[in-house]
Amino acid sequence: MAVNDMVVMGRIVAPYGVFGWLKIVPDTEAFDGLFDYDNWWLGKGDDWREMVVETAKVHNDVIVVKLKGIDDRDAALACKGKQIAVPRSQLPEAEENEYYWSDLIGVRVKNLQDIDFGLIVDVFETGANDVLVVKPDAEIAISADKDGAKYLMQFPNMGLPVGRCSKIFIDCSFGILAISLPIIIKR
Repeated sequence: MAVNDMVVMGRIVAPYGVFGWLKIVPDTEAFDGLFDYDNWWLGKGDDWREMVVETAKVHNDVIVVKLKGIDDRDAALACKGKQIAVPRSQLPEAEENEYYWSDLIGVRVKNLQDIDFGLIVDVFETGANDVLVVKPDAEIAISADKDGAKYLMQFPNMGLPVGRCSKIFIDCSFGILAISLPIIIKR
C-alpha cells in the first residue's frame, strides 16, 4: 500500500513484557480509537507492513497490544519507534469543517502579509491546544536560523475551508496566532 494512503494513528514507544507485547502512544481523538481496526500497519517512511491485532488494551497512559508474528521481547524491541497507521479508506469520512491531523501535514503556512513560514511537518496535543510544527523551507531557514529550527504554533479551533487545503493563513499581530477560517480537527 502506498505511503500516501496511510494515516498515522500512533507510535510504538517500547516493548511491554517478554512475550512480544508493544506499548503504543495513540494520536487518535478517542484514546482507544485504534481498537476499531483489526489490522494495523507498522512502519515509517516508505516501509510499511500489515499486522493482525491479536489483543489490545488500555494500560495506564498507553495502549498495550499483541500483534500476530511478534512473539518475543527482541521482536518487540525491533518495532520501537515505528508508527501505527491505517489506510485512509478505512477511516470514517470527515464531516463538514473537520480534518484529520494527517491532512494538515505538508500544508504551507503564511501570515496575512503573505510571509511564508514553511510547511506543517507535525501536529501534537498539549492538553489545552493543538500545536502545529512548521519547518521553514531551506531558503527561509538560511535567513532565519542556520540550524533549520522549527516553529511551534498554537492551533486554535479555527481555520480551514471544507476539503483538502494547500495553505493556511495566520495572523501573528500582537503576539496572537489566529487562523483565518473555522476548523474542527480529528486526530
